[in-house]
Amino acid sequence: MKHIISLGAGVQSSTMALMAAHGEITPMPDCAIFADTQAEPESVYKWLDWLEKQLPFPVHRVTNGSLTDDVLKRRVTKDGRLYSRTNIPMFTKDNESKKEGRIVFRSCTGDFKIKPLRKKQREIAEIKRGQKTIGCTTWIGISLDEATRMKDSREAWCVNRYPLIELRMERYQCLEWMESHGYPQPPRSSCVYCPFHSNTEWRRLMYTEPKEFAKAVQFEKDLQGAKAASANFKTTPYLHRQCVPLDQADFSTLSERNRQINMFENECEGMCGV
Repeated sequence: MKHIISLGAGVQSSTMALMAAHGEITPMPDCAIFADTQAEPESVYKWLDWLEKQLPFPVHRVTNGSLTDDVLKRRVTKDGRLYSRTNIPMFTKDNESKKEGRIVFRSCTGDFKIKPLRKKQREIAEIKRGQKTIGCTTWIGISLDEATRMKDSREAWCVNRYPLIELRMERYQCLEWMESHGYPQPPRSSCVYCPFHSNTEWRRLMYTEPKEFAKAVQFEKDLQGAKAASANFKTTPYLHRQCVPLDQADFSTLSERNRQINMFENECEGMCGV
């Protein structure tokens, strides 16, 4: 049995990994895996560089390529029509009626988090094709305040474990644990331009990491250009539910229209934001 941490390099998963390093969660993990979308803010990559040096077990960085490139890539059908994938959860506005649409289906977590993670797990745990016996336990850093995100593993050879839930720890307690051990506060782990950001997170990014916020603003413009040229996309995509350019969005929470909740509660498998 291999014990493998799914490391998002955010508050919860970093705390979980360090608690394991201190022997406060057992057994000692065999390794941790960071699935890199190549779209995290620079603060996350700097944090991960530091975190790796604190852990007695290896951290494997895996990737399925650049999520940004994949989202913006213009593909061509056999009959010559341009199209692009709708693989992030963007908000939409109809170009004719101007009516705001729903958030669209996305596959970013599955393609750029789960797939590379599972591939590396199979390699480390030596999982054979068609194996039904459990050979791997995945530690996922979901805290008690996000318990609704807990899911059973979809793989017969793997079982999910939630150590922070076992310890009845909430996110604020993770931060308290980090502080009590003299560690710096971890950053929030999620893609720079993720439409699942709450208003609080957008404000934080805008004021504390302006370069990263500028990347999100530019990405939205590039995204709109890519979708405008696609035959399969008839609406304009936005990163915020107000369906206005990101740098014009009102990130206050004074009205229902302005309000954007933290939608990581709806994110499958608990891979992002931890």
